[in-house]
Amino acid sequence: MTDPQPFWRTKTLSQMTRPEWESLCDGCGRCCLHKIRDEDTEALHWTEVACRLLDTNSCRCSDYPNRRDKVPDCVRLTARRVQKLDWLPPTCAYRLIEDGRDLPRWHPLVTGRAESVHEAGISVRGRVVSERVAGALEDHVVDWPGRWPTGTRRPVARPAVPPPGAQPLKDTAGAQPLKDTAAAQPPTDTPGRSPPATPGGRRSPSTKDSSP
Repeated sequence: MTDPQPFWRTKTLSQMTRPEWESLCDGCGRCCLHKIRDEDTEALHWTEVACRLLDTNSCRCSDYPNRRDKVPDCVRLTARRVQKLDWLPPTCAYRLIEDGRDLPRWHPLVTGRAESVHEAGISVRGRVVSERVAGALEDHVVDWPGRWPTGTRRPVARPAVPPPGAQPLKDTAGAQPLKDTAAAQPPTDTPGRSPPATPGGRRSPSTKDSSP
């Protein structure tokens, strides 16, 4: 008798339970970086400037329950929104699953360790500056948050999600339980920062539907 496939290989984003949805967040912090949208060309530019609530060491929100009161443009990620947003980083698990990909080897759900996302060089730890001290966003434009990290493999295509009632696919690698859960507490919902207003630019609207 074979073990069941991990949930991310058998479900679409919209089929996931709340705990499953939340556990997909690898805690990289890339979505919490400020982005600039060019008003004329619609081009998106990443910066190394982190939201003022982001703990740049743990790469987690320092005041998650009250973040919307302090950061009104914090975007709640939903299954529908994943299909539309163009600023999710290429390493984002939500984006990978939506694109039909498996989770990468360094993802905490695969390794069972929250630190693996930092050890693989995926997170923003040690690479960003808080908006509290950054100054003008235009002085901090970078491209690495929007690129696949050098030296890491892109995940392969995941098996097609079977229709309801179909036999589960044979398991090849199951999910490992997180060992350092204190460092990997999943958020109530998954945040992100919409491209902020800049001189000559515009702010993308943020909405508040429920997820997944």
